[in-house]
Amino acid sequence: MLVAVLAGGEGRRIGGSKPQRLLAGETLLERALATVRYWDKKPVVVTRYDLPDTGCETIRDRSGIEGPLAGLAAAFDHARETEAACLLLLACDMPFLPGDVPERLAWMVDGGANCAMARSGGRDIPVCSMWSVAALGRALPQYLEGEDRSLFGLANMLNYVTVQWDAGEGDPFFNINTPEDLAEAGERLG
Repeated sequence: MLVAVLAGGEGRRIGGSKPQRLLAGETLLERALATVRYWDKKPVVVTRYDLPDTGCETIRDRSGIEGPLAGLAAAFDHARETEAACLLLLACDMPFLPGDVPERLAWMVDGGANCAMARSGGRDIPVCSMWSVAALGRALPQYLEGEDRSLFGLANMLNYVTVQWDAGEGDPFFNINTPEDLAEAGERLG
């Protein structure tokens, strides 16, 4: 399994450079990497611009593609090069990820699903998903020939399945997009 952390968003709604925004004394990217290193000692960071050294391999979004799909495409290329069977895709702006994400998503992909996506609070979370590298190899080139550039569109093409998490005390897939979201996350951690 390859774990890829998406850190390429421009962060316009939060004032730019989202991966470098501070939450409880750490950048969002540092927090994300601290979490995923429990799952994979060698995660990769996928970005479209220069970031400070993270101690992880950094790969560039695939050129000519916008949004998270560019990160998935680049991570897919890396997964094939390293002969990973599956790819866990995560965004750096979700500071409350449950510890059982890899096991629960992998269980579905190992069981034959082409893509397994987290679901919480009535919504599917495409930036918290596990993809079969073999299935991506068959579908991604064809998908990129079309007009759609969403992770949902590609996941739909692969007949994705969802894995439900309880939102309970707060959405475990809460993501930070605005200064208000950052303040709310700080309160949750406080």
